[in-house]
Amino acid sequence: MHIVIVGAGEVGFNVARNLSMDGHDIVLIEEDPDRAAKAENELDVMVVRGNGARPNVLEKAGVAAETSVEMLIACSSRDEVNILACWIAKRMGVKRVISRAVGLEFTDTDSWSRDLGIDMMVSPERSVAREVEDLLETQGAIHSTEIDAKAGIYAFRMEEESPSCGLSLLELRKQNPKLVTIIVYVKRDDKGFIPRATDILEAGDICYSFCYLDQIHEISELYQSHKAKKLKRVLIVGAGKVGFQTAELLLKRIRGVDIRIIDSDRDKCRRVAAELPKVTVLWGDGADEDLLVQEGAQNAGGFVSATESDETNLILAVLAKSLGAKKSIAVVRRKNYMKLSAELPIDAIVNRNEALSSVIISAVRYPGHANTLAILDQIGAETIQVVIPTDSPAAGVELKDLSLPTGALIGLVRRGDGKKSELFIPTGVSSLNPGDKVIVFATLDVIEETLKTLGVETT
Repeated sequence: MHIVIVGAGEVGFNVARNLSMDGHDIVLIEEDPDRAAKAENELDVMVVRGNGARPNVLEKAGVAAETSVEMLIACSSRDEVNILACWIAKRMGVKRVISRAVGLEFTDTDSWSRDLGIDMMVSPERSVAREVEDLLETQGAIHSTEIDAKAGIYAFRMEEESPSCGLSLLELRKQNPKLVTIIVYVKRDDKGFIPRATDILEAGDICYSFCYLDQIHEISELYQSHKAKKLKRVLIVGAGKVGFQTAELLLKRIRGVDIRIIDSDRDKCRRVAAELPKVTVLWGDGADEDLLVQEGAQNAGGFVSATESDETNLILAVLAKSLGAKKSIAVVRRKNYMKLSAELPIDAIVNRNEALSSVIISAVRYPGHANTLAILDQIGAETIQVVIPTDSPAAGVELKDLSLPTGALIGLVRRGDGKKSELFIPTGVSSLNPGDKVIVFATLDVIEETLKTLGVETT
């Protein structure tokens, strides 16, 4: 697909890198000379220098009358640039346009995007709030992403007292026949692997699992039984956009949850209190240990630190965990801080830009499903997305009878197109149909053999 991306900041850079690796023809527009140079040096994309909202710059990128550009993604940090670039592109005949919106008012309703002809308008705050809410609702998960309304991929850390610790994947399946889940990747210490049925799960393993949302709590118990409890109280430090959006989502999704927001800005507290009357809003210092204890941090099912400072968020998340919060989450902007998730005594670190990037990438990869598969990018194995051809030898064959090589497995199948498409997690008795879009996990040494088994051309 021929795609133009406006903005080579962290979001645009990540989107360009991932979509380029998927095989798309990418043109990246960037006005800042340093960012443009970085993209030219590090990415296999064409870079056009200039303001992405100017018609002559868009024309240089291929957005003109009778254009061959099929999609434009505007993800600069300026709403006016993004919206105008999308507006121009749509009128030049670009079929699909996606815009980043920094101002939340642009994503409050669909009317803005609909009236401007923008197919999808995404907000970094809404994206990260969805990820935080999903992590809180699924207590045992350290990473989580909903694929659509009924399925998701979750990363669980195996605890020593877990009922699954010491079991092979085959034994786990036999003991829980009603649970539909596929462990597609296991990270153990500094290494990772695609598991076989005979592999035994160990304490400390991080297991990446596809599963249905209506079974998520039962599946969570396989890894961390004591955490599979209903969320009753959440403390949020930071009454900004992320804190507000997270609280609003939790109120919608979890009945009776007690949410308390702490912020040192009195005006922010007043605004949030007026807009979220069911939330307790406190004017105070989120680093005040006495205040946190007074508000029940030691008994909280979730603690979210979402101030404007990455460093403050990390420290507060550690403090909350030390006080006894069951799940502590820090929201950050800097990508390099994500590496600290294994070093600090907190449950999860969520990156704003990464959350937004993944939503955009997913909208390209899975146009029928606007949610994200960002978590797949954290897996150190090969994730291959293929379409089963008409003459595939795998068509009509049950997966248990399909001779996939060791080190390869099928994690997800999408059947059909558009609104009639069906997304499902395959089991041993599932079979593939021609036209199915399939996510395959495979190690580098068996990729070619795996694709050959599915009848997919490798050249």
